Amino acid sequence: MSYLVLARKYRPQRFEEVVDQDHVTRTLTNAIEADRVAHALLFAGPRGTGKTTVARIMAKAMNCRKGPTATPCNACQSCQSITKSHAVDVYEIDGASNNSVDQVRELRENIRYMPAHSPYKIYIIDEVHMLSIAAFNALLKTLEEPPAHILFMFATTEPQKIPITILSRCQRHDFKRIGTQSLTQYMAQVATQENVTIDQDSLWLIAREAAGGMRDALSLLDQLIAAEADAISSQQVLEILGIINRKAIFDTADAILKQDMSVLLSILEENYRRGWDLKKYYADLLEHFRNLLVVKLDSAVDDLIDNPSHEIELMKSQADPVSHTYLTQVFDLLFKQEVAVKLSQQPKLAIEMVFFRLFQIKPALPIDELIEKLDKLHAKLAATSSTDPFVSLPDSDVATQNTDQPLKKLTESIALEGIETVSPASDDVEKSAIEPDMSLGNIWEKLLAQVAQKHPSLHASLATGELEKITGNRLEITLKGSDFNASLINRTKNQQALQQICQALFGKNMEIKVKRQAAATDQSVPEKKKLHEQLKQEALNHPLVQDSIEIFGGKVVDVKIR
Repeated sequence: MSYLVLARKYRPQRFEEVVDQDHVTRTLTNAIEADRVAHALLFAGPRGTGKTTVARIMAKAMNCRKGPTATPCNACQSCQSITKSHAVDVYEIDGASNNSVDQVRELRENIRYMPAHSPYKIYIIDEVHMLSIAAFNALLKTLEEPPAHILFMFATTEPQKIPITILSRCQRHDFKRIGTQSLTQYMAQVATQENVTIDQDSLWLIAREAAGGMRDALSLLDQLIAAEADAISSQQVLEILGIINRKAIFDTADAILKQDMSVLLSILEENYRRGWDLKKYYADLLEHFRNLLVVKLDSAVDDLIDNPSHEIELMKSQADPVSHTYLTQVFDLLFKQEVAVKLSQQPKLAIEMVFFRLFQIKPALPIDELIEKLDKLHAKLAATSSTDPFVSLPDSDVATQNTDQPLKKLTESIALEGIETVSPASDDVEKSAIEPDMSLGNIWEKLLAQVAQKHPSLHASLATGELEKITGNRLEITLKGSDFNASLINRTKNQQALQQICQALFGKNMEIKVKRQAAATDQSVPEKKKLHEQLKQEALNHPLVQDSIEIFGGKVVDVKIR
């Protein structure tokens, strides 16, 4: 066949023609000019990024009639023969098919002979990681101390498979993926030279599909030129190459953010009927939400997102009305389910399961909105006229007169972790509100009510005890259970607060004595357990707890019995 594919026809012949590998070509150029070229070079990197091309240019630079030179002439016999792949002194070996120890031994025997016409005998071994361990071991000594006229150049896509003993004897150069912008510019030049009209969007689609490989990009462009010789549109690129339409990705993300399940399933079904690779579709969707999160958090995204400018603007408008917290939730779930979709024999069902899970999560509230809701809840509770320390919301249908007694018992026995009991604001504390004939129980209730109004957190500790006796200016309080509540009340700050409340109630300064009494042990363990379960259930069913869960979209982690 006389036709030469684009990947070979437009292969770079000089270092300066290599695309996006300046860090490698600059190092090799300086090494040649300073006469510091290593005897063994390893080129590692993704496919189609120029490893073998750079090796051939290096071979021409070393064996050129003007060489060694960083700018080979491409006109002499040596340069021409290397370009046409039939140079006598340059051996291109496929490591996959020449991987045995016997073939390496034959190579060692040939190394002893001088080159036929050139200054150097050069061995280029492609996919060198395919050599067997025995073959690598047979090459060790020769690779470390080769004759002066020998130069090794290895190329591989998987350097981690090469033994460390080989790596330590080579000068390694890592090739990077070629950027989408660089791929589109180079393909535009090729299309111009081939007299083919192609728009920028089509070039971007090809570049994205090539995934950083120049050979892949030129091969896809070659296929499109064969199908549409004169002009190529983006729609033809989608149909001929079977590439997933970017609009489908944006529509899917829009349906997820709007919680529109019917549209979401319809898009997935349409993609399935078109025969698109659903695993690739899911990978593109995952990348899209990553990009949405990036544009939401950082306005300077030119170096972070490898997409056309008009797509970036669409991403900004799509992410603008959504909180970054919710975008993080969606991205996290998509990322965690990626392995399940990739390994599934039925990717359509696996993706549908992911979509169903997406609709089960509720958007998390940003911290500023959470604080605002807390303030509203506090104001709503403060406006309630109830005198019960453990108040319920005024519009609750659950808080009826029948629940007053259990709630009072509840406040005296338990406290919910993370929920502080509060009571509505009231007028100033009554002056000398204690009558001489008032019982200790009534006095204790008045004292608890005032403490609940002024110091709700202190009330939770006092509610576990009782007023034992009043002697003159001395108040004796007995607490049941552990020492924690007693030590909390005996703190100086809490003592001062209690004394102020007692002074307002009794009209005089009172000395407060708090002591602990062990809980009664006459109840059996099953009875205690039953009581605890009953109290926990009452707490979970309390309207304040239910409303708090509904407002904040949370859940009760634990209920602790004091």
